[in-house]
Amino acid sequence: MSKKARTRNFGDVIRAKLAANPKLAEAVKEQSFNAEIAQQVYDLRKQAGLTQRQLARLVDSQQSVISRIEDADYSGHSLTMLKRIAKALKRRLKVEFFPEPSKPQRSKKH
Repeated sequence: MSKKARTRNFGDVIRAKLAANPKLAEAVKEQSFNAEIAQQVYDLRKQAGLTQRQLARLVDSQQSVISRIEDADYSGHSLTMLKRIAKALKRRLKVEFFPEPSKPQRSKKH
């Protein structure tokens, strides 16, 4: 009876779990996307020296909307609102499509 080698590298453990569970991998990718948008809006707002309420006024919205957009768990981003935020922060919103990274082929051991 052979024992599996145990890894202590957290990154390796996570990558293995994601590789073994495509639904989990997709959920992580989606949450990462939402968190990235939230962080960018937050960072740009802070750099501009604005409160959520002030940014909301600039985009003709409410503070609670800005709060939701800055929440990493929020997934209802609209391009229209993101463009309004970008304009208020003197930025340009860029949407880009690119190919999914190819999955590495597992080599078969003989």
